[in-house]
Amino acid sequence: MKIVVLSGKGGTGKTTISTNLAVNIKNAVLIDTDVEEPNSHVFLNPKIEDTIPVTKDYPDVDMDKCILCGKCGDFCRYNAILPARNKVLIFKEMCHDCGGCELVCPAHAIKYIKREIGNIYSGVSKYGVKMKYGDLNVGEVSGVKIIEELKELVKDEEMVIIDAPPGTSCSTVAAATGVDYAIVVSEPTPFGVSDMKMVVEMLRNMNIPFGVVVNKAGLGDNEIYEYCDEENIEILQEVPFDKEIAKLYASGNILSYELKVYKEKIETILKKIK
Repeated sequence: MKIVVLSGKGGTGKTTISTNLAVNIKNAVLIDTDVEEPNSHVFLNPKIEDTIPVTKDYPDVDMDKCILCGKCGDFCRYNAILPARNKVLIFKEMCHDCGGCELVCPAHAIKYIKREIGNIYSGVSKYGVKMKYGDLNVGEVSGVKIIEELKELVKDEEMVIIDAPPGTSCSTVAAATGVDYAIVVSEPTPFGVSDMKMVVEMLRNMNIPFGVVVNKAGLGDNEIYEYCDEENIEILQEVPFDKEIAKLYASGNILSYELKVYKEKIETILKKIK
């Protein structure tokens, strides 16, 4: 079973739920696909056993063959390759590695070469949980390739928890594709509910069953409960807005190991999903 944990915006408690789920499920594997800012490893503190560089292809033009016809530039929708008067400009960070420019080149002047865009780290946490996380190099436009490789590495695992990027970007869609269930973590505030609605729409379009965890319950108003009731969305659990929880989180602790009541809440989420 593959469970993805999402949120409409950052800071709602997505990683908190992901890491606590992972340590409470036997033989679970956690992957952190928020490759622009991974932080699950901060809480699980894994001993890194393997590092895999992730590469991406981009076009290289042989100007001795190029006839400057402009067909490659006309084809590319991402402006990664732009024919100028005397040469072809390549913006490798913008390339989506589709191979189209090579196919349309009548002079066969384009070939693809590889470059590193980030790394995947694998290890076992001090809690005995296997985990992997991706880290996108600074300046890169998209981490989708790293997310796809992360998911490929765990495709045969029986239980996978996916800590997804916030929002509804291409990276989030890549993280959620092919999962069995989604947990949407949201705050009970107007801003939190507004962003949550976009995630709900995305999951419905992808036909992924889901439920909601209300984090920092008691902080805002009742809009989230009214919305879930109107849309027939199950609220899996509530986590209170509590100073003790905030202190433990700020210290990098796994809450379900420190607070019995939090462990019971995580177990309730698992029972409802099953």
